[in-house]
Amino acid sequence: MRRLMLLRHAKSSWSEPGASDHERPLNRRGEEAAPRIGAYLARHKLIPDHVLCSTAKRARETWALVAAEAATAPPPAFTDRLYDASSRALIEVFRHADPDAKSVLVVAHNPGLQEVATALIASGDLEDRERLREKLPTGGLVVIDFAIEDWSKLHTRSGRLERFVVPRMLEAATD
Repeated sequence: MRRLMLLRHAKSSWSEPGASDHERPLNRRGEEAAPRIGAYLARHKLIPDHVLCSTAKRARETWALVAAEAATAPPPAFTDRLYDASSRALIEVFRHADPDAKSVLVVAHNPGLQEVATALIASGDLEDRERLREKLPTGGLVVIDFAIEDWSKLHTRSGRLERFVVPRMLEAATD
């Protein structure tokens, strides 16, 4: 069994004139949302064995804030391959994940992250699947389980959506 957790970076800022897309930081809303996702991961014992993170500043900042809430979070492996990646490119990255890792968390970007999530999922809560198909908002977390023993065997329509959580859901929740 393998578990893939896809985390879209938290809300970023467009306020720095001349900053490249790659160097856009989180805005205040993103800085508040990311720790909520981290606390959720810790509370629900969803700490990954391995983390792959885009090199974009907003993704790095998201992971730092998430990890600060989860004391046992592993250090991330930063890779440019996640920045502006297509669904197909993301699947290749996932297939080459650490073979010893049973659970991998990926911090990356849309539209690729939403596209790959919907392409990988074959079953799970229908309402959550429809919400995901409509939108993967910033800070959104998608947890997909696969009945495989090796990441290289990962393929489309082979996963079960275990949960889909967005920061807004956690604002009022006490769970």
